Amino acid sequence: MKLQRADHDPDLNLFTRYGADYVVVGQERFHQALIVGPKLLETGWTTHNFSTLEAADFIHLAERIRAFGADVALLGVGATQRFPSPALQTTLLTQGIPLEIMSTPAACRTYNLLAAEGRKALAALLAPDTAGG
Repeated sequence: MKLQRADHDPDLNLFTRYGADYVVVGQERFHQALIVGPKLLETGWTTHNFSTLEAADFIHLAERIRAFGADVALLGVGATQRFPSPALQTTLLTQGIPLEIMSTPAACRTYNLLAAEGRKALAALLAPDTAGG
């Protein structure tokens, strides 16, 4: 699906398209996990997909959220919304870091709206999970 906003800062990282196994930020297509902020683009924050997530992935994500100073953090988990086990999210919860978990398409749309409003939003997307969406 193509996403368009005519009235945005051209220097902001925004999602312009997404599909079953990719997202496009600006004009660049990605098939791996990535973290996107208005002025941040980091590929490969994890090598895992939803089915293989580990506590270390959430530790790294917590570090990136804090370093970026995000006021809103989103986790796109694939084609459908599902939730990682609470045990995996403990690192974030004990540090008081809120994380909104949603499908990747919803995370892309929500991130674009927040970034266009000038919010310090961060979207962490998982690589496509061929075993479960």
